[in-house]
Amino acid sequence: MKKKKIIRRKPGQKRNMYFTKDTQAAIEEYQGEEDRSKRAVIYKEKIAPAFEQLAESLIYVYGFKSPYETVLSMKTDCVAFLYETIHKWDPSRGTKAFSYFNVVAKNWLIIRCRNAKKNFHRHVSMSEMAHLSSADKHAIANHQIVPGPDEILEKKNLKNEMFKVIDELETRVKKPNEVLCVEAIRTVFDNVENLDFLNKRAIYVYIREISGLNSKQLSVAMSRIRKHYKAIVHDEKIIDLL
Repeated sequence: MKKKKIIRRKPGQKRNMYFTKDTQAAIEEYQGEEDRSKRAVIYKEKIAPAFEQLAESLIYVYGFKSPYETVLSMKTDCVAFLYETIHKWDPSRGTKAFSYFNVVAKNWLIIRCRNAKKNFHRHVSMSEMAHLSSADKHAIANHQIVPGPDEILEKKNLKNEMFKVIDELETRVKKPNEVLCVEAIRTVFDNVENLDFLNKRAIYVYIREISGLNSKQLSVAMSRIRKHYKAIVHDEKIIDLL
């Protein structure tokens, strides 16, 4: 078995040498530039290299894998998604550009790989049936289709209501960790159709993965967010997830 190569940093070497203050300044410059051709130059020369390195680093550090997809294609699609979210980062909220886009990229990779793996296991071609055991064939034949979290929310008309609550939460939270949590909550509901489960435990795990916070940081931040949530919905429990 081939040993995994471990890349060690030199003593005193900073962890992130590619996404610098200059990168953040370039993103602010891009956001404020109205000329499309000038924006294209700013992105290509000052932002794209950092996005590419960020996506590549996350893929290798966390070992993201997707069936039938190369690392290059995964990286390319991740960078394209980051490009689409450039205007969503708000420097006035106090979150550094690297922290924001690191969370966005990591979350995109988590959901992309989870969804790809889910589809890979669910789709079995007829040509593969001959290689399945009798137990496997029985499981497939008797598989019950359970409504996904998105269908459940739509049936109860809760999705739009939840987004209204998230919008209000974003205006109330101030601390960086709380901001990260609310951004993670929005991302979860933005991608609810790709999730396997939607309950308190699943939400906690998703938010922890997306935000990058440790258990203690997450617990403190979510405790504050729950208070805001209760104040917003009052006694009307929109959805018992927070």
